[in-house]
Amino acid sequence: MTKLIVYVDGGSRGNPGPAAIGVVICLPANRLTAQGVRQAGNADEEVLKKYLEYLGDKITNNEAEYQALIFSFKKIKALFGKKKIKEMELEIKSDSELLVKQLNGLYKILDPKIQKLFLKVWNAKIDFKEVKLNLISRKDNLEADRLVNEVLDSQTQTQKLI
Repeated sequence: MTKLIVYVDGGSRGNPGPAAIGVVICLPANRLTAQGVRQAGNADEEVLKKYLEYLGDKITNNEAEYQALIFSFKKIKALFGKKKIKEMELEIKSDSELLVKQLNGLYKILDPKIQKLFLKVWNAKIDFKEVKLNLISRKDNLEADRLVNEVLDSQTQTQKLI
């Protein structure tokens, strides 16, 4: 079985406002290759892929957080295929308390837009063997956050040039 560690972040400037997502997909560093050689990487994880995407205007921060998770599921399915993900374990790490606690059944979902996004996440995660959602601190989600801000900064610069 393959395990992936996925860092997700979504952000919005203005809330609602221009929004973007950042996703970092990692392999545990202690996994071995087919030849039995340990892969290089930091002490805990090896970065497999990084993604960033602009979502558009008039999007809330919470919507962006959900969109980041949905995006990560789609990318993992595209990378590995439907058959392989059925045996895959995902550890999702997010600094969004709302996202993690709603998906873990600890918070109610009152916003109709978030309810729709929740259903998309719920339906997407059943394709995987196991999905764990863990709340982490912002300082432990720096790379995904950096990707979000990179996109938002580039959009701001583009708008100033026009």
